[in-house]
Amino acid sequence: MAAELPPRFADIKRSIAAANPNFEQDLTKAWNEVLTELDKVTKTIASAGPSYIPQVAFADLNTLTEGQIADIKRKGSVVIKDVVDDEQARAWKASLDEFVEANPQSDGFPEDNKQFFHLYWTKAQIQARAHPNMLAASTWLNKLYHTTSGKNIQGVDLGTPLSYADRFRIRHPGGDWGRFPPHIDGGSIERWEDEKFRTCYADILSGAWLKHDPYALEPRLEARTSLYRRPNQSSIFRTFQGWLAISQTGPSQGTLKVFPDILLSNAYIILRPFFRPLVSLDSKEILSAENWAFDISGPEFPGIFPRDIGYGGPRPTPELHPHLLLDSTMISIPPVNPGDTVFWHCDVVHSVESEHTGNEDSAVMYIPAVPLTPANAEYVELQKETFLKGVPPPDFPVAITGVGLMGLAGDNDVEEILGRRAMGLPIAVA
Repeated sequence: MAAELPPRFADIKRSIAAANPNFEQDLTKAWNEVLTELDKVTKTIASAGPSYIPQVAFADLNTLTEGQIADIKRKGSVVIKDVVDDEQARAWKASLDEFVEANPQSDGFPEDNKQFFHLYWTKAQIQARAHPNMLAASTWLNKLYHTTSGKNIQGVDLGTPLSYADRFRIRHPGGDWGRFPPHIDGGSIERWEDEKFRTCYADILSGAWLKHDPYALEPRLEARTSLYRRPNQSSIFRTFQGWLAISQTGPSQGTLKVFPDILLSNAYIILRPFFRPLVSLDSKEILSAENWAFDISGPEFPGIFPRDIGYGGPRPTPELHPHLLLDSTMISIPPVNPGDTVFWHCDVVHSVESEHTGNEDSAVMYIPAVPLTPANAEYVELQKETFLKGVPPPDFPVAITGVGLMGLAGDNDVEEILGRRAMGLPIAVA
């Protein structure tokens, strides 16, 4: 069953509908078209498996063909190989192991066998975020976005990457992780509730879903992704979320899974709250468009649920979002080596494999692609202060602070000019 949401959420639907006198007709047409296209694409995804995910070499980023770039943009996910030398990546993993051993009080889970750590300022993390190749990859990804006007926007530079501090995991073989089912980060009900965020999906909500451009820059700049200031809810604009592998990992080894079609998943998830099934959700006929009807009378937003002081999700499920066929279309990232990176568009449905059946640790550092924008610059300025104090960044809840932790990075550990600029740190004048 869908989570119970406040009655005022029905007003959000009615407000969106009121902007278009042909809303029901336009959305019903779009819904039927999306279901037809999903029927085709989901079969292709399920058949291809991990090979469906684009893989490119870091050295080739600036020579990719238009077709390769279009493929990456449509699928919304990419493996970039050999961003960092294997030896360096493995050294960072060893450094993190040593830090965890020296600081057993660090916050993480599972509580009795910590593997996902609420740590942000270790030397390995600082060095990885500041690595020139990581910043270059971030810049390349940022530039997949574009202005719709073709003009420069004051305070925005896709060629200047910023550093967003996040956590890391060192996942051991065995165990069962159920904390990361299919979901989308970077905003929950805000996608519909916030008028600025809603403009990112204006074409979908007008029925012209094929015109939807997930890489249009302007709507993202003022979108409020964290109306309720819920902990662990990113308040900045990340063009792509990502991680750097510091061990080998791959399918069945606790790796990332994605739904690799950003156009279709966006269209379906944004349209879903405006339609209700006419048959039971477990019916064999649930996938037929004839068994769905336009309905904006209730507050339901399937996949959105109360959490902390706000709302979680979107969290699509096979029951509430049957046409995504998530059991077969959430495909694992192909095998990667230390120094490889994986990036996924900020709207991509993603999850983490519940099982790790491999023989070695599956370890990654979370490092997203973040461009210079006025709002992002403000966040980085606040983040800088938390770095200098050794406490969690603004978007994250207070955990075990830097007080008492041995070996945290300091200002002097960030030497590269680009890395210092990305963190908002002062640059010495020679």
